[in-house]
Amino acid sequence: MLLTCDGREAWDSAMGSAKRVGFDKMTPLFLCDSPLSYKRENYSLLFILRQAMQPEEKYLFTYKGCYFQREIVSVEYLDSLEDFEIRDSDVFLVTYPKSGTIWTQNILSLIYHEGHRDGTEKVDLLDRAPWLEYNIRNVDYVSRPSPRLFASHLPYYLVPKGLRNRRAKVVYVARNPKDVLVSYYHFSKIAVRLEDVEDFGIFMERFLAGKVIPSLWLDHVEGWYSHKDDFNILFLTYEEMKKDLRSCVLKLCNFLGKRLTEKEVDAVVDQATFNKMKADPRANYEFMPPDLMDHSKGHFLRKGTVGDWKNTMTVAQSERFDSVFKERMEKLPFKFCWDIHEES
Repeated sequence: MLLTCDGREAWDSAMGSAKRVGFDKMTPLFLCDSPLSYKRENYSLLFILRQAMQPEEKYLFTYKGCYFQREIVSVEYLDSLEDFEIRDSDVFLVTYPKSGTIWTQNILSLIYHEGHRDGTEKVDLLDRAPWLEYNIRNVDYVSRPSPRLFASHLPYYLVPKGLRNRRAKVVYVARNPKDVLVSYYHFSKIAVRLEDVEDFGIFMERFLAGKVIPSLWLDHVEGWYSHKDDFNILFLTYEEMKKDLRSCVLKLCNFLGKRLTEKEVDAVVDQATFNKMKADPRANYEFMPPDLMDHSKGHFLRKGTVGDWKNTMTVAQSERFDSVFKERMEKLPFKFCWDIHEES
């Protein structure tokens, strides 16, 4: 949109009188939880902000309250997941995006596959623990041998109904949402089929409004935790994994019923360190084709630290974030570290 010095001519042209009256009435309500104020002299900026808050339809579509990547998954396939046949030996890793998904995928693969631990089998991580809702390689999941490992960003109400028989296992990993936000922002720049939102402030507002894949962070975490009794589920946090990876690996082994020797546990912990994974093309998703991932702009695994949000978010943005999330986060059972030096 072309703006004049005060934006009014372009705004008038774009809106028209009827829409302008409605915008004047609704914008103060839209900003009620925001530090922004509505002033007539700033209405062109507010109009642009509101438009920017809407994800472009060429990238995403909504399905039962969640956003999904267009062209990678269809409504028909998502419909079919409700009746996807679950085996008692199945293991599902569930996360909100950028919460340590690839890291935990790798850990689970190392726990289950000796050939992964000793390096005798050169198999991509995506083949060891594929995505349930994004079957980009068109694999016949039914023909896969047990035990099957899957990864997913689905909310609790969209996973196969067979998971609720409490036999198959679910591992849920949560991460402090400020680090999730910053990591998600950088990831969107290398993911070809995600909209590259240049302005971090606009991306943050979309994140706070749940207008990103799959939905609002709070809804995803709260949903899974509040329905924990419906599933055979183990909750971990990214921060506790960073603090004591070995203890978390042992906790996973105990939950999964996997008995590893001390030497095997050592191998899992060693190969699951961030530097080892980043140097491994199979673990760093470097096998992803260029029509999905632009590796020239960055790596799937970027920093893998706790507290990196402080290098991106301003004080005002952090306060804005807290004003939206703080009250509901206080009711969550998880202890999130906000800084790498903070005691958990």
